Amino acid sequence: MATFELAKAILKDLVRYTNPERVKKIATDHPTSMQVLGLKVPDQRKVIDEWRKKLNHFTEVEWIDLALELVGLDILECQQVAFEFIWKNKKALQAISPEQIFALGRTLDNWVSVDMYCLSITGYCWRTGKLQDETIIQWAKNENRWIRRTALVSTVPLNLRSRGGTGDVERSLLICRLLVSDFDDMIVKAMSWALRELSKSDKQAVVRFMEENNSQLHPRVKREVQTKLTTGKKNG
Repeated sequence: MATFELAKAILKDLVRYTNPERVKKIATDHPTSMQVLGLKVPDQRKVIDEWRKKLNHFTEVEWIDLALELVGLDILECQQVAFEFIWKNKKALQAISPEQIFALGRTLDNWVSVDMYCLSITGYCWRTGKLQDETIIQWAKNENRWIRRTALVSTVPLNLRSRGGTGDVERSLLICRLLVSDFDDMIVKAMSWALRELSKSDKQAVVRFMEENNSQLHPRVKREVQTKLTTGKKNG
């Protein structure tokens, strides 16, 4: 079966779980210009797991090609499936090129898509040298809020143990400094997340950053990060 036909077959399976109420929720929570099917997470995972078993003979190149085909359908859930396919196949992550990474992220226009993209692909590829610091720096300077959020959230897997992170103060704070005075709501929330995650690896580095940039940081970032530092939780 050709890659295009496989993508369509996966879409057909996803459509079986379409949920109108979920569509409405997504329209409010993370609106997107992509088509939305409205799958619940367990149903989406079911489709992912079924197809990973069917395609367990795939090479890393075939997984990448399929992911690109799925993203090209401009459907939110197909994009999410594509990111999961790549994340769950480390050989594909190691084989993917920067150009293919950029192509997979071409339809990022909401926080859920950005966060999945970063947790599944860009964070790992940055940590392992597939993406260079300069690329993430340029993202942080981009006029598009979603690309700037991508830069910040890409720091999270550098420090998130469940995603293979072991702690990277230098690169994490490099990006945080570039966006420290950006008060776009999506950037503020990402800044808080990035610093809270880094604090698990190096609490003192985050304390110093907060002190040095106190006058520039958004009140929400100061509140949430300080609460994390003192209580271990986002909200006291």
